[in-house]
Amino acid sequence: MNTFTALALSGLLVAPLLGAASCSSDDLNGFQPPDGLGGYDPGEKPPVLSGSGSGVGAGGPTGQGGAGGGEPPGPPMCDDSLKRCDYIFTLADMGQTSVVVRGNFAADGWDVGVPMTKANGQWEATVPIPYNQPVQYKFVIDGNNWINDPGNPNTIDDGFGGKNSLVSPTTCDPWTCDDPPEDSPVEAWRDAVLYFVFVDRFLDGDPSNNGTAVPNVPTASNYQGGDWQGVVNKIKDGYFTKLGVNSLWLTVPIDNTELAGFGNDGKNYSAYHGYWPKDFYKAEERFGTMAKLKELVDEAHKVNITVLIDYAANHAHDSAQVYNDNPSWFWPNANGSGGNCVCGEGCSWDGATTEKCWFTPYLPDFNYENAAARKYSIDNMVWWWQQTGIDGFRLDALKHMHMSWLTELRSRVTAEIDSVTGKHFYMVGETYTGDKSLIKKYVNPSTMLDGQFDFPLRAEICSKILMRQGTMQQLEGFLNGNDDAYGNGVMSTFIGNHDLPRVIHLAQQNPLWSDSWDGGKNMNWQNQPGLPAGQDAFERMANGFTLIMTTRGVPLIYYGDEIGLPGAGDPDNRRFMQWNGYSAGQTLLRTHLEKLGQIRKDHVALRRGKRSSLWASNDTMAYKMVHSTETVYVAINRGDTQGSVGNLPSGNLTNLLTGQAVSGPTVNLPPRSSMILVQ
Repeated sequence: MNTFTALALSGLLVAPLLGAASCSSDDLNGFQPPDGLGGYDPGEKPPVLSGSGSGVGAGGPTGQGGAGGGEPPGPPMCDDSLKRCDYIFTLADMGQTSVVVRGNFAADGWDVGVPMTKANGQWEATVPIPYNQPVQYKFVIDGNNWINDPGNPNTIDDGFGGKNSLVSPTTCDPWTCDDPPEDSPVEAWRDAVLYFVFVDRFLDGDPSNNGTAVPNVPTASNYQGGDWQGVVNKIKDGYFTKLGVNSLWLTVPIDNTELAGFGNDGKNYSAYHGYWPKDFYKAEERFGTMAKLKELVDEAHKVNITVLIDYAANHAHDSAQVYNDNPSWFWPNANGSGGNCVCGEGCSWDGATTEKCWFTPYLPDFNYENAAARKYSIDNMVWWWQQTGIDGFRLDALKHMHMSWLTELRSRVTAEIDSVTGKHFYMVGETYTGDKSLIKKYVNPSTMLDGQFDFPLRAEICSKILMRQGTMQQLEGFLNGNDDAYGNGVMSTFIGNHDLPRVIHLAQQNPLWSDSWDGGKNMNWQNQPGLPAGQDAFERMANGFTLIMTTRGVPLIYYGDEIGLPGAGDPDNRRFMQWNGYSAGQTLLRTHLEKLGQIRKDHVALRRGKRSSLWASNDTMAYKMVHSTETVYVAINRGDTQGSVGNLPSGNLTNLLTGQAVSGPTVNLPPRSSMILVQ
């Protein structure tokens, strides 16, 4: 008798995260929770996921195990049409030489099928099949004898005078999530390459809107003149298109306070980052007018570039009219025990106060359990789309806001934006943590976020490729467990962002920090790092970009990372963009990224294909990206000497990065280099 088994998802049991907060240093601007107060400083490393365990047992759930204890995580969330259930096909061993199960469980299921293996006196194959949908199949014995399943009485005419066996599982827990059809609006976002424009630090296109510096604020944490006109200029001169970028993420456009804020590092900050909103229905005058922002979006659309805006939803500045007029829409800054409710002080970053604590004493925290507060926020977000025609939101600090805010936002976006544009409005969130289950909690394109920024992947790339800690075999193992970790979410992959020190310094021969999660605060105000000499660090960064640009997800380029812009922790990691005078290493890196952008654009397998490992050693790895229309092979050597990879196709291959021909199945790679190969 065929047996259905609900396979436990493996590798997702985690030890509890202690004090992990999803706020970023933008939200705090110097107000990092100090050590010992139960808060998580983004300069510290979140605990690493540990433990795995799953097994296959006939007829029931299996596999609890792994470090940390607790219940295994629930299955990924997706529409029933996308659920895939692991089904064990079995056939008695009667001396057959080979058995293959073929059927309509996959696009090539009738042509290729799944080979079965002998185990416990029978042939077995575990195959993911659609949930609650009829699946037809047959067994192929010794290459040419097609038979029904003798243990399954359910059949259907096969159209050739015979019968196909029929199965349709109606229980499926846990399940995996198949990808939506390629022509779905959600899937279109897999073609995106995202560039984070930190507006104030990018390009000053209109000095007339600079205004005066905020008094008593150092230059590094003050406004520096970048604006939307500067972004328009770079759109028009083709800068983004040449990089292969087709989507922009802009810092918060909402009008911010002109007041300074005091940080726990003893420095004053301005709101140059946009995270201290004062008037939600007004554009930030230092960046330009609402008409200029609309012009930016229109110019981007002319060259097929989409635009996302950062939206600060968790809080307002205490000078905001909405706070003063509606105090009941905000949590009180009181912990009920005579103290304040500032995160990491009177209240904890986690637990019962996660959604209630204030990031600083001057940033009142919205209470989204209040329906009127939710409506105000979401009304405003829809209004920004109406004013500008943007294509999506980047959302910060998800875990600090009530889930009803997010689900209501997605519902209204679907009804009020998607229905008008006929496109899917992309929403990507940031939960700054190494806890995959917490990141995944908010990912479901139908009801919540399309994806989040993949911090665990970023940590692995930086550790294994840039810093050369551990081995490439370990990176391969991580990738194998990470590829499908977020269900059918369209995640964003990256190696650098605005909350961490500039990644070029992790790629130096001697990294400036020993940990890829280090916030670089030891050098953010003094002894700031300069541009690395030579080309080694830039070559290692190029390898990191090769990986994220040749695998699925929405790869992110943080402004300046395309040229290895130097910088320690916040605010030194937000230096003004360098537009000329590049070193040889900087030119090498930008040229490499330009090639990667074009190659990714030209090869759908890199954007929508499935990754399969081919080779891994201490310093090298290779994988293939397989799409129904093509297969592309990727090889990376992180080592400082020549390295090789095997298991590539035999015969001639072309390296798309150089145009050179190589011969498989084994190829040699120069030190700190990569290849993208096609037959």
